[in-house]
Amino acid sequence: MSDHPIPTDRARALVTGAYDTHIHVGPDVMKRRIDDVSLARRFAEVGMAGFVLKSHYVPTAERAEVVRGVIPGVDVLGALTLNGSVGGLNPVAVEIAGRQGARIVWFPTVDSVNQRESRALAPAGSTPPMWAELQDDLAREGIMSPAIRILDGSGAILPEVGDVLTVIAKHDMVLATGHLSSREIVVVVDAAIDAGVNRVIVTHPEFTSQQLSVDVQQRLAERGALMERCFTTPHSGKVSWEVVFDHIRQVGPEHSILSSDLGQPFNPPVEDGLALMADQLLAAGFSDDEINIMAVVNTRGAAAPTATSQAVGAA
Repeated sequence: MSDHPIPTDRARALVTGAYDTHIHVGPDVMKRRIDDVSLARRFAEVGMAGFVLKSHYVPTAERAEVVRGVIPGVDVLGALTLNGSVGGLNPVAVEIAGRQGARIVWFPTVDSVNQRESRALAPAGSTPPMWAELQDDLAREGIMSPAIRILDGSGAILPEVGDVLTVIAKHDMVLATGHLSSREIVVVVDAAIDAGVNRVIVTHPEFTSQQLSVDVQQRLAERGALMERCFTTPHSGKVSWEVVFDHIRQVGPEHSILSSDLGQPFNPPVEDGLALMADQLLAAGFSDDEINIMAVVNTRGAAAPTATSQAVGAA
């Protein structure tokens, strides 16, 4: 592994008590930098509250429960991503995940129509995502699932989208928009809020397959959605840090949530991600309070179960 920057003590202090709501660690179908139990130990050492286990291919609530039992001081949370490997827009998979205490449901990522059509958009020299090679392997073997559609020909959500949103609302899970297009994201966020979903995160709006305009981000923020600012998106060269800073300023830190999206073997340690992002934000002139809102207040709000979700989970 190559050398990586080390967070400052000030940045470490600013993210103390934060959750990282978007990480990719082992065990996984592809090589990862660290396993979930070892990462929980490191989170405890640096004073972070917990993390959400994201996989593009498998549910993680069972893993999260095991890790919490091994490292009880760190709140490790499960999730589900609605790609082909779990049946796509499958309300049964969402219901089971909800009963197991999963915290976040991502809409399709690698299997979304938008992501399939956006593979060639990465800037020259940027680091490709690790899942791209796996997707290509599946395609060569003829077992790639069909791309998952969200909208019908008139631009309305498909019935199965509504079914999934109903279950997310029932269990008070967080909806994350995955790798949908800007148009799809707007429709889904509106439908989710209308369906009673309390917490919505717009997944890395600066990513190559999203690239949401400021106007769209502002509209979504007005509806109560949080814009996810991922460390890896600028770190891997997919967008400049200046663009991320500008978007935060125009949309507002109160409408932004920091995550790392780390876990790749060639990237910095996962437990350093939010602190390294805090250092970048400090250098760009953001205040301690603004960073605390994005890194701690908003991540804890997304990770914490409500009384309603606890009651449903116990039912």
